[in-house]
Amino acid sequence: MTACTRALEVEGKDGGTRLDLFLARELELSRAAVRRLLARGVIRVDGRAVGEAAKGASLSLGARVEVAPFVRPEDQKARAEPASPLRVLASGPGWLALDKPAGVAVHPLREQETGTLLNAILARDPAVHGIGEGGLRSGVVHRLDIDTSGVVLFATREETWQRLRGGFGEGRVEKVYRALVRGRLDRDGDLELPLITARHRPARVRVVDDKEKARGAWRSSLQWHCLEDLKGATWIEVRPKTGFLHQIRVSFAHLGFPILGDRVYGPRDDGLSAPRQMLHAARICFEDVEAESPEPADMAALRRRLGGGP
Repeated sequence: MTACTRALEVEGKDGGTRLDLFLARELELSRAAVRRLLARGVIRVDGRAVGEAAKGASLSLGARVEVAPFVRPEDQKARAEPASPLRVLASGPGWLALDKPAGVAVHPLREQETGTLLNAILARDPAVHGIGEGGLRSGVVHRLDIDTSGVVLFATREETWQRLRGGFGEGRVEKVYRALVRGRLDRDGDLELPLITARHRPARVRVVDDKEKARGAWRSSLQWHCLEDLKGATWIEVRPKTGFLHQIRVSFAHLGFPILGDRVYGPRDDGLSAPRQMLHAARICFEDVEAESPEPADMAALRRRLGGGP
């Protein structure tokens, strides 16, 4: 892998440009990758180290931006872990549907990190490295929060990754989640909300008000169906029509029915002793891709304890 070092001067039309936009263009990186560099403290402006909070800073004409040596995201490689467990729910030409346990990440954030689904996949199929976004996100078609369980898709061929990502981007992938929410939700419904990412590390999303809608808010949309009325909770089925970070969790917290065990958007102690956020990706379907994940043991046990069955 080749480390890159750059010293950049702000000239001409670049005066007044946002720091993250300037670096993304000059370094040929995504803005997300630039934010990660800023968070690592490898960027200096006029000799002063700057962090992620400076991503929107306006650059003065003649400013000097220095980038310490770094490894490009596409050159990073996750470690293969032959002993790591991996449950395949379904597979087809160029794709795998895996059953992700709660507490397991989809992919690593650093090269030395292990214990993720990608680490296990690379031990079985090293050719996955470089597919799609490449690097530490090789083969990843979509992601689930670390505490969310259920179906996750990986691509093992580039053309399949492109096709599946296109399906997600166009909203043509059918996704079905099951969740336990706090309180009695006694009606089916649908909900559309404008969301923004309010914080990146750790991630937090919030609903914006009317004045903020013009600032690039994402219109999220979902439907839900009540499955079972429990003691202090409701078991529901959720069908997102769009895809956005923490979309389901934020939406039900906004309605006043947070996901049980969600310590970010719900109460820190909901009195129901959920071991983690009770959200499960139960089914996914798109063209030739179809996979289902059974209800996880911790969710089933809590549902029984709250009076559900069987």
